[in-house]
Amino acid sequence: MFRAAASLLMLLGFYVIALIQLVAVLAFAIWVTVETTAVVGIKLGLPLLVAVGATFVGLWRAIRTRSEPLHGLIVTPRDAPELWATVHTLATEVGTRTPDEIRLVPEVNAAVSEDAKMLGLVGGRRMLYLGLPLVQSFTVDQLRAVIAHELGHYSGKHTSLGAVAYRGRLAIGHTISRIGKYNPVGWVFRGYARLYLLVDNAASRRQERDADQASVRVAGPAAAIAALKDSAVADAAWDFFFARYVAPGWEAGYAPDDVFGGFGQFVAARQDELAGLREREPENESSRWDTHPSLAERIAIMRATPQPQHPIDSRPAVALLGSVRAAGIALQREVIEPGSRQVLAWPQFIAAATTAGLQHTSDRIFRSLGRLTGTADPGLATLFDLIAAGRLGELAEEFFSNATRKEAAAKFAGPMDTLLTLAAIRSGVAFWQMSWSGPVRLIDAAGAELDLEDIAKLAVAPETLDEARARLAETGVRVETAAVIEKRATARGADVIGAMANVKVNGVESDLLMLDRGFVVVAAPKSTDKGAKRLEQLLGSAPVERLAAQNRFIPYEELRGAAITKRTPIRAELRLHDGSVVSLEERWSGEQLGKSRDTLEKVLDRIARDAEEV
Repeated sequence: MFRAAASLLMLLGFYVIALIQLVAVLAFAIWVTVETTAVVGIKLGLPLLVAVGATFVGLWRAIRTRSEPLHGLIVTPRDAPELWATVHTLATEVGTRTPDEIRLVPEVNAAVSEDAKMLGLVGGRRMLYLGLPLVQSFTVDQLRAVIAHELGHYSGKHTSLGAVAYRGRLAIGHTISRIGKYNPVGWVFRGYARLYLLVDNAASRRQERDADQASVRVAGPAAAIAALKDSAVADAAWDFFFARYVAPGWEAGYAPDDVFGGFGQFVAARQDELAGLREREPENESSRWDTHPSLAERIAIMRATPQPQHPIDSRPAVALLGSVRAAGIALQREVIEPGSRQVLAWPQFIAAATTAGLQHTSDRIFRSLGRLTGTADPGLATLFDLIAAGRLGELAEEFFSNATRKEAAAKFAGPMDTLLTLAAIRSGVAFWQMSWSGPVRLIDAAGAELDLEDIAKLAVAPETLDEARARLAETGVRVETAAVIEKRATARGADVIGAMANVKVNGVESDLLMLDRGFVVVAAPKSTDKGAKRLEQLLGSAPVERLAAQNRFIPYEELRGAAITKRTPIRAELRLHDGSVVSLEERWSGEQLGKSRDTLEKVLDRIARDAEEV
């Protein structure tokens, strides 16, 4: 209640300040008009009036905005009777009424909400959100502790006026975003906004401590502490699982048929590693800007609490859901849209994703090979011909720029292993075997591990190339099966590292996006006004890969060199392998996101340095 009441009072104070400033601005404008002219009064007073007006616009938007429920799967008492019985029992022990709805959500979190009316005087529909990955990582005891904590927010009346606090943050956010950073009126509002957040966050931390007490009282300190520590472990496990197992295949155009089932298997297979993470002491760092106390602080308070006896239920928490596989698949249908991606079972999904990554890496080599040899469809056979002619060093020096051609040719055994693996996969004599506890393995038809490293070492030297050919033929690997697919580099999987507005590219006004794989050149207006905002809108309009496909994309791999002719503002020339030159000219008045100009300078210096080393 304190948080919402404080939020309401602070929010009212926000608009009292706005009214005071409105009166002051009007008085100032009238005084200037009387002392000088109406034109001067308007010029000085209008920007200030706009800033004050933004306050009321923000208030209006906040009043009309309602927080939407989290998207997820509604779990009825019929679907999971034991879960509902557990929640009902915990609600009684905490001293509050049972939520009206339980939803599974696709994240490592638990939360509650209440659609209260009349500033919290009249209770509303209550919802309990449980993250399925969290449930899959917990025991029943730990889940009971988490649910008791969330229900403690109800018994502490934290959700009754939660909408007021939510709308207060929203109103202030809307207001600040509409006031220019150089408008003097905005300085007062921004200072007050910081004060508002300090008060609101302090109240939020107090509420979390109160909810922790409910968790300890109902579930016991041991379960409550374990739940806190394991929440961080589950969060790290979910992030790792998505980055290592899901994301590569998703970016390649595939989707797993049972995401949450896969995570459950991953957690079961990685118990030793997760146990190691649990042993780490939680961080004790916290800030007055945090909405939650630090884990170390919360755990210390729990340990100091009296230790009542509680029955232990160490079953996996998924036991409360009945069929966790059915729940996971149903949740996936609700929250994950595969689009045009091919949906595959996990073994086939991992195999397809790994092969796609292998082809992507190989295509990078094949494209350079094609530029060097003039071959339209380069492949492993083209590379073998280059090696036989004693020219591998010419290609290899592009990938090992700090080595001589002879040294680079020897080091090329690593990339060659990649290309031979692709040929083995494409020839149908090698297969990927997935593992939830380690990296994917390359095996033969009999299930034995297949290692092509020795053959790769033979293949990079003209004098042993024939022996490598013979051993590949014995294995059933057909060299011609490994060839380029993406003849032109794309931005698939690329990350944005910078963005600059109004950069002249070959004399044409453009916005320049810098990726970790190349430059994207987008046509831009001549005016430099609101360049940063335009860049933000551009990056939010479509995935980077699509932006690169729709505009001019200059991959770094196609650059032969770069030269900075002037550093302030930047003037530079990019030299491409096809002999063309692209000029870049920074404008004094051009805007940027972050320190993108510094990033551009570093990228150009690196390209120039690599070219010199070659």
